[in-house]
Amino acid sequence: MRVELPDITHWRHDLGHCLHTTMGVLLRHHGLDPLQVLGAHWGFFHRPGDIRREEYFFPLHREGLLESMAPHHPVWSRWHWPKDAASGWQEVRAAVLAGAPVAAAADNFHLPFRPAYRDVHTNHLLTVYGFDDERELVLIADPVPPRFQGAIPIGQFTDARDSANPVLHDRDLFFTDNPVANRWLEVGVGGEVPTHDRDFVRSVLETNERGFAASHAGPELAGLAGQQRFLDELGDRLAAGDESVIDETFIVTGAVLAMTGVHGDYLAATARAFDSPALLEAARTVDRVAHHWSALRIGVAMARDEPAVAEASVRNRAKHLLSDQELALDRLRAVARAL
Repeated sequence: MRVELPDITHWRHDLGHCLHTTMGVLLRHHGLDPLQVLGAHWGFFHRPGDIRREEYFFPLHREGLLESMAPHHPVWSRWHWPKDAASGWQEVRAAVLAGAPVAAAADNFHLPFRPAYRDVHTNHLLTVYGFDDERELVLIADPVPPRFQGAIPIGQFTDARDSANPVLHDRDLFFTDNPVANRWLEVGVGGEVPTHDRDFVRSVLETNERGFAASHAGPELAGLAGQQRFLDELGDRLAAGDESVIDETFIVTGAVLAMTGVHGDYLAATARAFDSPALLEAARTVDRVAHHWSALRIGVAMARDEPAVAEASVRNRAKHLLSDQELALDRLRAVARAL
């Protein structure tokens, strides 16, 4: 039997990673605009110690992964954890046979189309949208450069999904030492999708603003105050020579960077649709915040040998990041009032 699901097209954002690209592919299959769904939310949430060494890490502040990424839309996702590789493939095959493409975790080391093939282990995410039983092939879509859509042998895919994802040498960084475990992610739409009009966008901006302004008494770091504490503690830990903060920060800020970058483009697209120069200016400021996150993330990643040396530059970058973020929030508050 051969199955190839239709309406599988690539979607990617330059500041995103495999999580956003894979969700974009799946949302498009469901007839939704990935930028409108993934770009509406902007916030900060971090639970100290809750760090998963995988490219598709995103802090969970709602029931599921996609719900946390896109709380303004009625979308949902659920992880499945098969007992072994054989049942893992049968579960994915059954979902695709029923008409639902799925996201699957895989180790890039075993994927022949990835640059890391037979070189670097890393916990990656991609879309499965078909199979060919007779030829023992699986159909995969992966918009992350170098960009691939097509078939690979099921045996290679099984190795990638069943990988222990070990640390073997000094190039296995950040997203290793976390077994892939044949995980796969089911994604769906659970209700009526709101119309992308001025009322909805005003609600999005106001809800995001309340999230940044809210105080939080628990151990979780949330909102602008939580973000400032996260950045302050990063500087303190670097000054103390704490190397463990490097991997933690690289993983956490990757999710924040992607969310901020996609939100900036969401605002820019909305500004053009509404002919709103004020919203376009706010979008540019959000984009500037995203690039602060990118620079901070790179700076921390390069500090592995001498973390204390990076402290001053990281604190300086954090100061400018927070300043530009407050400016962006001020502009978005004014835009929300005018919509």
